[in-house]
Amino acid sequence: MKRMILSFILALGISHAAIGQTGRVYDKLSMASKILKMDRNYAVYLPPDYDISDRSYPVLYLLHGASDNQTGWVQFGEVHSIADAAIKSGIATSMIIIMPDADTGKMGYFNEGKDWRYEDFFFEEFMPFVEEKYRIRKDKKYRAIAGLSMGGGGSFMYALHHPELFSSACPLSAYVGPLKIEDFDNRLLQTDVKYSQKEKEEYFKKHNVIELLETVSLEQIKSVRWYIDCGDDDFLYEGNSLIHIAMRKKKIPHEYRVKDGKHNWPYWRQALPDVLEFVSQAFHQN
Repeated sequence: MKRMILSFILALGISHAAIGQTGRVYDKLSMASKILKMDRNYAVYLPPDYDISDRSYPVLYLLHGASDNQTGWVQFGEVHSIADAAIKSGIATSMIIIMPDADTGKMGYFNEGKDWRYEDFFFEEFMPFVEEKYRIRKDKKYRAIAGLSMGGGGSFMYALHHPELFSSACPLSAYVGPLKIEDFDNRLLQTDVKYSQKEKEEYFKKHNVIELLETVSLEQIKSVRWYIDCGDDDFLYEGNSLIHIAMRKKKIPHEYRVKDGKHNWPYWRQALPDVLEFVSQAFHQN
C-alpha cells in the first residue's frame, strides 16, 4: 500500500513538473546524406515532458512550403507555442514534431531526374536517422505527416506512396500536382530537367493525387486518416476540391475543411491546432 501511495505521489509530481515546463525547438540541426551528397538541415520540436520521462513518443513530420526551409514552421508558423498550448489543453497528446528542409540544392520533396533523389533521402536516410536519434515510436499508428502548400503536396504524395507508414495525413492548402500533363510540360520548361514522353507520363501519374487515387489500392488509401484543409480564397482551391470530390465518389473517409482565408501564414497557424488534435486521435485509437 505504501509503495502504491509513493508511486502515485511520484507520478503526480512528474505531471505537475510537465505542466510547468514548455517544449523545446531546435532549428539548426543537420545530418549527412549520402544520397544527396550533402548535409541536410532539419528542425525538431520536443514536447514539455521529453526530458523528464523515458517514454517513446509519436511523431508528426511537418513539411514547409515553397521558398521556406526547416525554420518556416518555427519562425512563421509558431509551432512551439501552438504545440505547447495544444498539449497543455489536452486536445493533443505529447508528440515529437520533425521539420525537414526541402529548399537546399533543389526545392521540392520528390525525386527529380537521376541526380536529385529527395524522396529517397527522406525515406531511406532521414526518417531512420531521426527515429533513432529521438525517442520515437516506429509503428505506423504513431507516425503522421502534414504540411502546407508544397509541403501539403508532399503530405499527399508521401502518404499515398507509403500508406503503410502513416496513420494520418493532413495536407493544408496543398499543391496537389499538375492537374493536366500539359501543366507538367509547362512547369518543366522552367527547369533544367529533361524527360522523355514516357518519363513525363510516369512522373505525372506518380505525382498527381487524383491519378494516385486511381492506382493505389483502396484498402491502402483507407488505412490512412485524411484531413484536408484549404481556404476559400486560396488559389489552390480547385485541386483540393477535386480531390475531395474524388474521395467522396470512392467513399474514402476523410475530413474536408474550407474556411475563410487565403494562402498565408495566418490561415495555417489557425489550422495547426486542428491538425495536432486530428493526428492525436489516430495516436490514441484502438
